[in-house]
Amino acid sequence: MRDFSRDHRWLSINTATVRKSRGADLPLTEIIEACARRGIRAISPWRDQVAAVGLDTISTRVKAHGLELSGYCRGGMFPAVGAEGLRAARDDNRRAVDEACELRAACLVLVVGGLPGALAGQVAHKDIALARSQVRDGIAELLEYARRAQMSLAIEPLHPMYAADRACINTLEQALDVCDELDPGQPGGQASPARAALGVAVDVYHVWWDPKLRAQIERAGKHRLLAFHVCDWLTPTTDLLNDRGMMGDGVIDIPRIRGWMEGQGFAGYSEVEIFSAADWWQRDHGEVLDTCIQRHRRAV
Repeated sequence: MRDFSRDHRWLSINTATVRKSRGADLPLTEIIEACARRGIRAISPWRDQVAAVGLDTISTRVKAHGLELSGYCRGGMFPAVGAEGLRAARDDNRRAVDEACELRAACLVLVVGGLPGALAGQVAHKDIALARSQVRDGIAELLEYARRAQMSLAIEPLHPMYAADRACINTLEQALDVCDELDPGQPGGQASPARAALGVAVDVYHVWWDPKLRAQIERAGKHRLLAFHVCDWLTPTTDLLNDRGMMGDGVIDIPRIRGWMEGQGFAGYSEVEIFSAADWWQRDHGEVLDTCIQRHRRAV
């Protein structure tokens, strides 16, 4: 494993981690400046944060500071009711690919969606098999567009508690089944490194519990492992969406999982992604970033 104890060369900040500072919204331009001042070399911004400032402005700032993007959040949300809804999802995902290309992101992260209407509290139907079928078809269509744009797609399996509203792909095994079906690539299921890949984003918050995790990371191999997201699972957890912990404060053995990733050749960033309405979003963003640097050195 790489030694992270001496510097934070391989730290990336998912900008959701500091989307608020002392409870107030923090513009993405300020997040970029704060990261650059600390020698943080990579970020992974969210589309709404980019849109609030403007794609051209963010692209200029990223390039001016020489920042890399470990990923771009997010595409997905494929399931819908009717042709119009499916077409709207398709068009939005193509825009997400275009934005990721402009920002030179390593990949577009896909949070695939669940039952239509669930996020709004009004489920259109209860057919999760249909939702998964629409996810598969949506990724298949988007993959062709992404290949032409040379943008890799990273399916992010989410914890089963999000199956209804955010993602009906809930294990790494499910995500890799989709990858192997749609992009068989080289023998052994590895995508060709010579073209845009279809792979996975491994977020420890969502997959740490899975008894098949190590085997599925090994199955994925180097060219399917496109992103690695870190935070911690607190006990007790007071909010299943917005109470993620700082690395080292919870129960996840993050270094072990990173070891499995690196054992397959993963050599990318460890992307800190923390949603924390009652704790870290209430602190000054500088304190949060400084803590991310410290914990990346000793808890990742």
